[in-house]
Amino acid sequence: MQLLPRELIIYVGRIREFDRTDWAVYLFWVLGMVGLGAVIATFQLFGRAHGASFPAEAYLVPIGVAIFAAAIAVDTIGHRTIYKEVLRGGEQLVHHVIIALGISSCVLLCFAYEHPATYAIPAAVITGLSFLYSVVDEAMHWRRYLKANSDKVEMWSHVFILIGHSIMMLGWWRWFLLGYPGVAETLQAFNA
Repeated sequence: MQLLPRELIIYVGRIREFDRTDWAVYLFWVLGMVGLGAVIATFQLFGRAHGASFPAEAYLVPIGVAIFAAAIAVDTIGHRTIYKEVLRGGEQLVHHVIIALGISSCVLLCFAYEHPATYAIPAAVITGLSFLYSVVDEAMHWRRYLKANSDKVEMWSHVFILIGHSIMMLGWWRWFLLGYPGVAETLQAFNA
């Protein structure tokens, strides 16, 4: 199963079919993820410039976000065009559940910096559920693909969505479990 550049060009070219609502959803979703990665990377760069030392795992967070954002930038084009009607069933709901869980897990991991005893377990549960629902979503996508209601570009974009999401969240969890090295020094530099 080889992904041909022509298929990718056709898939991405469907962005010309977007209406205002499609553009709003697309930009909110993709720029939201780009923004998350930019904020984390900027925080880390600022910290390093002021003497903070981050573990390698911390840098996996913005790297994972970048992979994830690039993959959803492609995937969402199909979701807002050719597969829009097909997704209106349960798959669209699964996407909304995954987004809510994903955002919640990131927020809870941020709260866990100052209050790990309070937020670590809810963050772990929500993170686990985000992966579980991602697997459910993949099963739905593969079922569609086998019934010729999906294509290779969408399926490959989902592979990279899972890679990016996994790198981001596992890196973030490892950083948290190490005690968020580099964060205290960076916050002190912000307050100086």
